[in-house]
Amino acid sequence: MYAESEDPWGFRSRWYESRKRDVTLAALTRPRYRRAFEPGCSIGVLTAGLAERCDQVVATDVDDQALAAARAGLAARDHVQVSRGAIPHDWPAGMFDLVVLSELGYYLSPEDLDLLLDRVVASLAPRATLLACHWRHPVAGYPATGDEVHARLLARPELVRAVAHEEEDFRVDLLTLGAAPSPARREGLVP
Repeated sequence: MYAESEDPWGFRSRWYESRKRDVTLAALTRPRYRRAFEPGCSIGVLTAGLAERCDQVVATDVDDQALAAARAGLAARDHVQVSRGAIPHDWPAGMFDLVVLSELGYYLSPEDLDLLLDRVVASLAPRATLLACHWRHPVAGYPATGDEVHARLLARPELVRAVAHEEEDFRVDLLTLGAAPSPARREGLVP
């Protein structure tokens, strides 16, 4: 797809994509994160938004043309590392306080999705965040729908849902490893 267009999904040109990205980033319950991982970063548009809120971002994709576009767009951000990697098998070392699965889970077989979730949970620091966003309409040839991916996320006993946003086209769920205080509790606004 990237051979025909640098931005085949319209991440930079479609208002739908811009709005979805804004909603996704607005679901984050902390103003700042130390270390984030975004597999399947594509051309790095969401990655750029994460870079505004994170001290370090590790982003991967399998397509060399998408990676070249992401590297070019993120070149001025020294705290963003963009590299080639195919999840769930290529997983970066270390712990993360944020993992972002955006438009990714429905490409995986059930076995690979389970392995992905195992890797996510194993690499989350205490009270870390998993942010997931997926298209809700069925797509021929995809192993799962976005709703099925989110159902598998929500079934993980280690993860507690802190934010849910659902509309006709997409859904966003933010889950934490163990219970985490809400932004209002964290700032002492409620007991």
